Amino acid sequence: MQDFDLKPANDLGMTHRQRTMSLARESGLIETGTHFAYWAMMRTYLRVYHRMSIRGRENIPAQPPYVMVANHSSHLDALMMVSVQRWRLRDKVFPLAAGDFFFETPAMAAFATLCINALPLWRNNCGRHVLGELRKRLISEPCAFVLFPEGTRSTDGKIGSFKAGLGMLVAKSSVPVVPCLISGTREALPRDKRCPRPRRVSLTIGQPLTFTDVSNDRSGWEQVANKTQRAVEALTDGSGGAA
Repeated sequence: MQDFDLKPANDLGMTHRQRTMSLARESGLIETGTHFAYWAMMRTYLRVYHRMSIRGRENIPAQPPYVMVANHSSHLDALMMVSVQRWRLRDKVFPLAAGDFFFETPAMAAFATLCINALPLWRNNCGRHVLGELRKRLISEPCAFVLFPEGTRSTDGKIGSFKAGLGMLVAKSSVPVVPCLISGTREALPRDKRCPRPRRVSLTIGQPLTFTDVSNDRSGWEQVANKTQRAVEALTDGSGGAA
């Protein structure tokens, strides 16, 4: 019989506000229950109101760590990516969200943490130290991240250049990167609108990529970003595969 290996939570002793803003935040009983209820509600909403279709769900790894990435044009994108995750991983899947939008006010921060389980990324302070902390958690916990490597929502629906930060998370590691293509969300909820419209949306999930042999430096990070972007763009042909 193995002895229990009890460890204190990484966010032990933090105030509520500190926990909300921390990359080390862990879920308690209330958060877990809220995540479960919100995921159930969101799955129903997307299926009924937006008639969401999903292709390639079998490409999502059964266990973390992994990183799911996609093109980005609407706030509906993160909700779609979270809604397809396995129920038992509801506390282990973290969308990486813009801190200057989702964590600026207590109300938005509460929604981001209690509902979608997001971790904050501050676009003016997202350097190697922050991404190194996230990489360590991704591999050692392990957990899964949902990430939009363009860094912002597209204004015209075209896929922008993927940032090298993705490479800082996974280069020279065995962590799979799952490329995804989201369609229809720009029409359903454009960035200049607040209320979603009943438009069809779809999510195509490609085959995972790994970057074990890619160097963990600037050149390698850019290689990861470029290859992943090509994989997402290749999903536009409807094949459900990656480049």
